[in-house]
Amino acid sequence: MIRTVGLTRHFTRNKTTIEAVAGLDLEIAAGELVAFLGPNGAGKSTTLRMLTTLIAPTSGSAEVAGYDVVRDRAAVRRSIGYVGQGNAAGHQFRGRDEIYCQARAHGLSRSVAKERTAALLDAFDLSQHADVPVARLSGGQRRRLDVAIGLVQQPPVLFLDEPSTGLDPQNRVNLQEQVRRLNTDLGTTIVLTTHYLEEADALAGRVIVVDHGRVIADDTAAALKSALGDLIAMEFTDVEAAGAAAERADRVPGAQVRVQGSRVELRAAYGRDLAPGLVSDLAATGTPVARLEVVGPTLDDVFLDLTGRSLREAQQEADGTDPSAQSTTDQEVAA
Repeated sequence: MIRTVGLTRHFTRNKTTIEAVAGLDLEIAAGELVAFLGPNGAGKSTTLRMLTTLIAPTSGSAEVAGYDVVRDRAAVRRSIGYVGQGNAAGHQFRGRDEIYCQARAHGLSRSVAKERTAALLDAFDLSQHADVPVARLSGGQRRRLDVAIGLVQQPPVLFLDEPSTGLDPQNRVNLQEQVRRLNTDLGTTIVLTTHYLEEADALAGRVIVVDHGRVIADDTAAALKSALGDLIAMEFTDVEAAGAAAERADRVPGAQVRVQGSRVELRAAYGRDLAPGLVSDLAATGTPVARLEVVGPTLDDVFLDLTGRSLREAQQEADGTDPSAQSTTDQEVAA
């Protein structure tokens, strides 16, 4: 459904060339739900803007639903839904009218547009709010309306750019349920960008980690975490005992061991299975564990292992630096 070869985008800012996306090779099959994970400035939104024909690639090529994003822009746009980071609906308009007008703009007849509008309002639990001005809707309701507008022509591909940003936890969960339903029940191919680790973990069948415009990992969330391994944290009565335990832990194949005072951290594949034997071995050699904790890896742990910094740290460092957010004039100069 989506294929890119060497997809690249450069921007020029203050006479300096910024490589926002660097030679992206990607294939996404029909029906996949894929999450792009990475901090602001990593190239996530820039990639989506190229795939949705909003900006042209500097080099390389991309096809969406079988159409080239440069040569067949109109065909691409007929085949996709796109929900950007901002609200799509006019604040003084009613949600019902916004969906209906979008349906008519896509060429649906009056009767079909009316039916589609009613169906989408019902699907996203917005029927009782359909005649309320958008400005009076809650953040979660507005975001669900954005997604409904993006689906009005029933596209085979849906792009969601930071769909949960600014939502409270409850509304975030509700929106995630709607996205999951679109994928499982309707077979919609969905590509979403996010820096919410829990969202990527809960939703996506496939996670693509990007940093500095490049793909640094591409697999299921479970596989990425499994490859990193579980963290076994052990507390001992003193520093000497911790040092002796670390020497024993070093013998575990493929383990990464770190000592912090009287605490020993061991990361290894299938750590949950290794922990009981390791504790018994240490007790038998006179180094009993005072406290034990075994924690499964998170996607933030994966990012830290890949880049040397956590995703949350990278997010703070890069916040607001995505070149694709610059003005149209800058983009035209860069192009």
